[in-house]
Order: sequence, then structure tokens, then C-alpha cells
Amino acid sequence: MRTGTGSAVSYLHWVQLGRPSGDPQRPICTAGTGRARGYGLETIGRRTGRVRRTPVGNGLEGSTFWIVAEHGRRAAYVRDIVANPRVRVKVGRRWRSGTAHPLPDDDPRERQRRIGLRFNAAVVRAMGTELMTVRVDLDA
Repeated sequence: MRTGTGSAVSYLHWVQLGRPSGDPQRPICTAGTGRARGYGLETIGRRTGRVRRTPVGNGLEGSTFWIVAEHGRRAAYVRDIVANPRVRVKVGRRWRSGTAHPLPDDDPRERQRRIGLRFNAAVVRAMGTELMTVRVDLDA
């Protein structure tokens, strides 16, 4: 059903049908450079063992990186973290290794306020179904 894989037309077609369309945030994160800019989370797929990258907001606070998952435990990257908590986080142009911990008892809305990214927090709250905080303890 897809025509011209990767084209804007096929992307819009799949979005309108309500079907998965690959990684709709990838063009935003690469911004024409072919390289991801800003902040990202890299996990290992729980089934395939392949590297998975997910764009995230800047939650860096000292040696801890905070993420608020829009779909809680149902988010693919959270399920990957449960299977293998070793992750890498891209901060600017540098990748840093760490260990991720889902925190179902933490208040994700308060965490978003403390992180301070208003636009990102608004989008996560609007699109999210089950917010949950993830803490990444970065290696030294």
C-alpha cells in the first residue's frame, strides 16, 4: 500500500490511515543533516537485539537524565529498558552510557515541571496515555 517508501506522501497516507509509519520524528531529529541532533535515547531491542533510538527531551540534571514516557510501560523503549537497563543517552553531540530505571511511583507531571521544558511537556501530556518517569543514571 505504500508508494515511494520514505516520501512525505506515503508518510501522510499512513498517518491518515492510523497505521504505524516508521519513525515520524526522525526527520525532525536529523533536520537535513543525516545525524541526530539534541537528545536521544538508545536501547537494545528486547526481541531483536538491535539498537533502537528514540528522540527525547533534554532531561539532563547533573549525572542523571530524566525522561517522561508518554505511554508508560507500553512504550517500546520502556519495555526494552525492562529487558535490558543498559542504555546510551545522546546529550548534544556526545553519547553517554548509563543504567535506566522505570519509576512507576514517581509523579511524571511534577517531574516535567522540574525539568522545565514547557512545550515538550505539553506535547507529552497531550499525546500520552499513561505517563511514567524513567531515570537514567549516567556513568562517570
